[in-house]
Amino acid sequence: MIIVMLGAPGTGKGTVANLLKDKLKIPQVSTGDIFRKHIKEGTRLGKLVENYISNGNLVPDEVTNEIVESRLDDKDVEKGIILDGYPRTVNQAKELDKMLKKRNKKLNLVVNLTTPEEEIIERVVNRRVCSNQECKTVYNLVLDPPEKEGICNKCGHELVQRKDDNIETVKSRLDNYFKQTSPLIEYYEKQGNLYSTVVSKSINKLGKDVAKDIIDYLN
Repeated sequence: MIIVMLGAPGTGKGTVANLLKDKLKIPQVSTGDIFRKHIKEGTRLGKLVENYISNGNLVPDEVTNEIVESRLDDKDVEKGIILDGYPRTVNQAKELDKMLKKRNKKLNLVVNLTTPEEEIIERVVNRRVCSNQECKTVYNLVLDPPEKEGICNKCGHELVQRKDDNIETVKSRLDNYFKQTSPLIEYYEKQGNLYSTVVSKSINKLGKDVAKDIIDYLN
């Protein structure tokens, strides 16, 4: 089972992907997590990536494609993978098609999440993420706060705010998304594997509700 998560920053891709991971027993792979690991370790790639991300820009395709392709060969993704945050452009999507074809695999489902912009900004500035890379549970201080302030419910590690989770950066990221990433919706509509849904507190439909709907859809 190979799933791609689409949606602007703050729509809840990570939350839904994490819930699907637990239900489907396949790993959630976020390019953002890989990038942050390189940034934390101060590698050459990490410094390059940090420069793009801190300015609200997308990391170049050739860098991202190489990272994802190497990840597809890891043993833990033999039965499936949830790609969270990749592809972000049509060029990346075409490269992913080539990667999967080379491995005799296919993309089963593309989940497209949409959320009103004002909600996205509110979510992002209130987002906190578990610092444990084996857990990575996402919380929201308004919608889904942890039981104990600053501590993950699942593993007890510290919750952190990502460096780029601020109003200025998210507005820039949204602008980039709608210019460069939204054409993916049309691309996958033509392939016939797109599943679109709204995630919004205004209609009382949050990440856990969407994850349940997707599981029902797959079954």
